[in-house]
Amino acid sequence: MGRSVRENLYLHLPPASPEQRSQVRLRLLNGFGLTCGGNSVPLAVSAQRLVAFLALSERPLPRVYVAGILWIDASDKRANGSLRSALWRVRLRNIELVEAAADYLSLNPLVVVDVRELAAQARRLLDPSCSCAESDFDESPFRGELLPGWYDDWVLIERERERQIRLHALEVLCERLTTIGRFGKAISAGLAAVNAEPLRESAHRAVIKAHLAEGNAAEALRQYRCYAQLLQAELQLEPSSYMKQLLRAISLQ
Repeated sequence: MGRSVRENLYLHLPPASPEQRSQVRLRLLNGFGLTCGGNSVPLAVSAQRLVAFLALSERPLPRVYVAGILWIDASDKRANGSLRSALWRVRLRNIELVEAAADYLSLNPLVVVDVRELAAQARRLLDPSCSCAESDFDESPFRGELLPGWYDDWVLIERERERQIRLHALEVLCERLTTIGRFGKAISAGLAAVNAEPLRESAHRAVIKAHLAEGNAAEALRQYRCYAQLLQAELQLEPSSYMKQLLRAISLQ
């Protein structure tokens, strides 16, 4: 029996119920983790890299491309051999993590991925026409770092992209919560963005606006001064004119 036929036997699964869909979860934020039915599933390092790489792609990827990226320093023959070995290692008893079709690979859509959930939440928050659910106002998913300790080039690129998504989402979350008067959660979200990138002015502005909306001019002024001092010490720069306008608004109160 040919390899592609054998793969089809175990890679194509029947439709699953919603309960089954939630059984397999993949965590890429704050470290790699795979669970099935709440139980941790160990994977070899090569299998982890394959699963993570496919999870970060929104579409199926050519097999040769996957092998070339994940085993970039190996010959084509060795890279393809390493890929076949990794594919063998990702098979689970109840579900196959990877689907293969026409020389393309993709993560099984039944696998719930935290990074994909975070991206969907961020899109809802960033869309002003979207009515967000209560769960969308949870800032905790935006506090993670993508695969810390992994230094492959493809990880570094995705980590920066994911970091920008998190920062923008936290700022918008702060603004949205400020608008509806939930100032404590708004300031918490804004400070999470500040802690992630202390020199990011838009994050500080979001916090200052939340303080002002709550009527805490002194807190807003303290936040402004902290940012101005840090910016001067680190980059010998001053806050932007937009930021200084906020300071003038404070002085007029």
